[in-house]
Amino acid sequence: MNILHEDCDPTLAKDTKLPYNTYCVEYTKEDRIAYDITMSSSAVEVFDTYYDKYKKNFKFLKQTAGRVNPRQWNNQKKPHPPKKPKTKS
Repeated sequence: MNILHEDCDPTLAKDTKLPYNTYCVEYTKEDRIAYDITMSSSAVEVFDTYYDKYKKNFKFLKQTAGRVNPRQWNNQKKPHPPKKPKTKS
């Protein structure tokens, strides 16, 4: 499981450029409502992780509006290393 956005605005879940296996999780944190956008192979894994972490503060889990295949989605947070020039031998 990957947390893409932690304690974020719930409107980020409407982004169609997200992978289709992302979920918006609602929970209470310090007497306020918080949202996370997570990426996982199954909703059960997300539920188990958040239920174990927040117990009764866990509210719900909903799939985002993502449309992109997870294999083709590039996480913008992790920049790609620069390509090395090819050397002639």
